Amino acid sequence: MIRFISLISLFLAYVLPSGAQGLGVPAHDTLPAQIILQQEGNRVQLKPGLRPLRQVAGAPEAFYTYFWELGDGSFSFDKEPLHQYKDTGEFDIRLYATNNYDDGKPPKSKPRRIKVKKRTFLADASTGSHFFKSGGSIEMKINRMPRPGEDLVAIIGYRNKAENDLSNLEGSLLLFYNEKQFKQKNFELADARAYHGEKSTSVDSILTAMENTSAQNFYAVNGPSESRLIDPGYKEQFIQLLASKQAMYSAQQAWNIKNIAAGEEKFMFLTLNTLPGMIKDTNAVVTVSAVFVPTDLSLPLEQFDLEMQIVASHDPNKMQLKHRWMNYRFVRKNKELTYKVRFQNTGAGPAKLVKVGVKVPGMLSAASLELVDYSPRCVPCDSAYQNQSCIDTLIRKDSVYFVFKNIYLPGMQQDGVSDKDSTQGFVKYKVKFNKELKKLPFYSQAAIIFDKNEPVITNRSYGRFKPGLSLAAIAGFGNLRMKDSGQVNSNRQITLGAALSPFAPYRLYWQVEAYLNVHQKQTDFKGFVDGGRDTTIGTGKYVIISREIYEEQKILSADIVPIHLRYNVNKFLGLGAGAMMSLTLSDKLTPKNDILVAEPNNPVNSFTVTSRGTSVNKGLDYWGTAIFGDVNLGLVRQGPALGIRYIQYLDERQGRWFFYGTFRF
Repeated sequence: MIRFISLISLFLAYVLPSGAQGLGVPAHDTLPAQIILQQEGNRVQLKPGLRPLRQVAGAPEAFYTYFWELGDGSFSFDKEPLHQYKDTGEFDIRLYATNNYDDGKPPKSKPRRIKVKKRTFLADASTGSHFFKSGGSIEMKINRMPRPGEDLVAIIGYRNKAENDLSNLEGSLLLFYNEKQFKQKNFELADARAYHGEKSTSVDSILTAMENTSAQNFYAVNGPSESRLIDPGYKEQFIQLLASKQAMYSAQQAWNIKNIAAGEEKFMFLTLNTLPGMIKDTNAVVTVSAVFVPTDLSLPLEQFDLEMQIVASHDPNKMQLKHRWMNYRFVRKNKELTYKVRFQNTGAGPAKLVKVGVKVPGMLSAASLELVDYSPRCVPCDSAYQNQSCIDTLIRKDSVYFVFKNIYLPGMQQDGVSDKDSTQGFVKYKVKFNKELKKLPFYSQAAIIFDKNEPVITNRSYGRFKPGLSLAAIAGFGNLRMKDSGQVNSNRQITLGAALSPFAPYRLYWQVEAYLNVHQKQTDFKGFVDGGRDTTIGTGKYVIISREIYEEQKILSADIVPIHLRYNVNKFLGLGAGAMMSLTLSDKLTPKNDILVAEPNNPVNSFTVTSRGTSVNKGLDYWGTAIFGDVNLGLVRQGPALGIRYIQYLDERQGRWFFYGTFRF
């Protein structure tokens, strides 16, 4: 009956127009996933009831991937898993289906509760989950890559690797998320589902417990053993590791875990909601980190970093560049970039030949490429015997080809394939910059061919440089435009200034500038007055022969350039144009008299005496606006250069030249 209702719901959603399901929302996006089951005692056969896929044009055939959380700490990635519960009770089954190469949203689902009243069947003997691929005591996996607006489930697995140890393993589990390198908070821990008595705790509690676990207490419980050597710096190691994680991440959670028997594996399930402000850059790689802190101080700390690429659509064939935002100031030609290309055989049969062709951006050196890691594991072809599984690396000027030969890569839809990880592979490589390093975005892209099928084209993986800021010192000279009593005069000035712009800009960029101008002192003749009067200088008496009246002017001004658009033609020539506003900071006028005097009885014995009146400072004054154009020659992106600028004032048909030198830091 339940299955019949599910099929009716799917049928109606595609018969009714989309408007019947809600304005602006495609009908297929409103259909929830159905959990269809057949139960016999403690055995449950599960099947998904999902809306039909809607193919993305030009993409490989659309398909679903599945993750089942079975409510007892078990899980499955199979499409239709068969599960036998070990105990009686009530269990919440959850289904998370991901639509690959489909243009809608993943189907939403609600938990379905079942009740196991008796154990009709014996649970299968545990053969291991094949979850711990890296070989450690802790590992993480997600049901899908993060996509803005969708939640995901993270599985944290932990285990006791000991085979014959009679004592159970205990410790603490720490989770760190929301990297500080991103301004946005990407995730919110919405729910943590624990099935093995894991209890929430704090980092302070873990530190306190570590302090109270001395070597004496440890031996009292476990007995002395030469094989268990406690590192006295264990706590310091943990504090250092914790400090490094807290410096990288803004959010953390911790749990106490107990009673992990030898060879036993346990799992927690975390629902991570993507926040509205999540980074939208589909080339970005975000990381979530887990740390296992054993109570047994003779065991090492373990950590696992899970890298996740932000995606716009779910596609198992992806290319990513780690640390894709770079600081150009510190990038040199010897810096290595790390790329990873993931691929998955989504077909119904195995692939024997897999070709991965990668475009190498022009500013990277294909000759410097180094293969770091790859899967499936095999030997290099130049050392392989005939028909042996091997990988061949073919490097061209602007591309590289990784060719897996004579391998067996199962297909996701192949009968008998239960481990979806076995259908996946990857190549990871490093490559360096060319000698000519341009501050421009660059991208790489891969084409993947399984046997003789059509190539699958991956996303473009972009590398970008942070804008950075560059401060430039400027010193120069020119002539000043001055207004005095309706007349416009000019004199020379010495200028000191600074400019702020992006660091080492490649082509077009904005710049702001500020200048302080110290002007040549100017003296204006105001008139001549005949003498005839007597005067005293000190104790002597003299006759004034003549008086010359002057006005001395000292100006301190500033130029502000709020808009300056520049273009670097190459690394030696730069052009610019902009607008400028001029202000007087100080305009000091001082009256001055040059008085020619002589002794009363000896007119020939004359000399000049200078007297100054009270100075008047006009203070801050607005002069006007101007437009300008200039040329720079030298190391115009970073370093010293010479410049010449012509400035045309708008309120007066008056212009001036400015010659300067600059150094960009």
